[in-house]
Amino acid sequence: MRRRPWGRLPAALGMVAAIVLAAPAAPASATGSVTLEATYTSGLQNGWAQVERYKDNSSAFTAEAYPSDGRGDQTGQTRRLFGDVARPHSSRFLLYSAPGWQTGSKPVPVLLVHGANQTADQAWANPNAAGAYGCGQATCPSTGLMQSLSGKGYKVFAIGFPHTTGDGYYWSEQIADAVSLIRAKTGAAQVDVVGWSKGAFNARMYVSSLRKSWGTAYRGDVRKLILLGGPNKGFDWGYRHGWTHDFAIFPECGGTLNAPAPHTKMVCYGLWRTHTDLSYEGDAYPGSDDMLYRWDDVYPLSTLEQDWYTTYYGGTGFYTAGRGIQYAIDRGSLVVPLINAGTPASVPVYQLCGNTPDMALLHNEHTGPSDGAVFVASCSAPDGIGNRAATAVLGLNHLKLGWASGAVNQVAAWLG
Repeated sequence: MRRRPWGRLPAALGMVAAIVLAAPAAPASATGSVTLEATYTSGLQNGWAQVERYKDNSSAFTAEAYPSDGRGDQTGQTRRLFGDVARPHSSRFLLYSAPGWQTGSKPVPVLLVHGANQTADQAWANPNAAGAYGCGQATCPSTGLMQSLSGKGYKVFAIGFPHTTGDGYYWSEQIADAVSLIRAKTGAAQVDVVGWSKGAFNARMYVSSLRKSWGTAYRGDVRKLILLGGPNKGFDWGYRHGWTHDFAIFPECGGTLNAPAPHTKMVCYGLWRTHTDLSYEGDAYPGSDDMLYRWDDVYPLSTLEQDWYTTYYGGTGFYTAGRGIQYAIDRGSLVVPLINAGTPASVPVYQLCGNTPDMALLHNEHTGPSDGAVFVASCSAPDGIGNRAATAVLGLNHLKLGWASGAVNQVAAWLG
């Protein structure tokens, strides 16, 4: 089989940034349900004024599995901020503070929540952190939404997660932790939350009180919830175009992408290869099946793609084998529970979507209007939203919704 150019391919929803290191400046201390383990104030790149590492003290947090070949490990500055640990325990998280977080003129602080396979650096402060193509196009800017909002007088914060595709319940709980910490730091009664992709989904989980018995119910502390490219009604992108995605993932085919494959087996160079560990059926991507939802009754599948039927519905095809999307949904999709939980009417929800499927070097979603990953109909879905304040659709792909000028201007306008 022909080798694909995956060596330069960005992760589907962003790449892990590799950045120069900083050193801790404060000892650990405990506050409420979280423990402050380290504070970094010098040597930080990408414009951050301060980064703190916290540990959520709940015993519900257990160590999550990582891909065994290291493709999901933290690297660069992010790794250093996690105490030079490549695979941080799931109870840890980072809280980034932008310049002006203490002095900004805007009364309501802003929390930025990145998506799967991203970092706070690449998502919000330096879209060029992963280099060419890492931001959804060939060349990437070196500043982002963080600098723009900070320059307008907002007190800007961002969260960083230990596992790049971590369990949605864990991410949601740590978003609740971050909101509480920001309120304590600024004295604000509420925080505006801007979530991107998986981060949007998990931020909505907190506001909707979709949680485990040990989780935190919504506390009325979010003023506005802004969702960028949020899969509000899920997505089935990987299963619609599974054979092509597999080439980016299976190492024997040259794949290095840190994302789950829809198959457990695939033929690479004439031999069947098995990688349950790198699939939706494995454990290395604990938060990925949270957002799965079937759209085959709305947008027909492309019958021209290899093994299209067995990929989506399960079975063994000519080159691939897997149990299909319904098996993965049954393992733990949270789309229907999230819709049923509903967002409270007290929280205005804003939906920013893209309709240009042109993410470079990726097999973009093309069977219906989309941003290349999420259908516009999913991103803009009103299902379960108690106060749908506004929806906008821009000519952007999924990886540009957090930094392109049109998106930045729209977010600033909604924040007011």
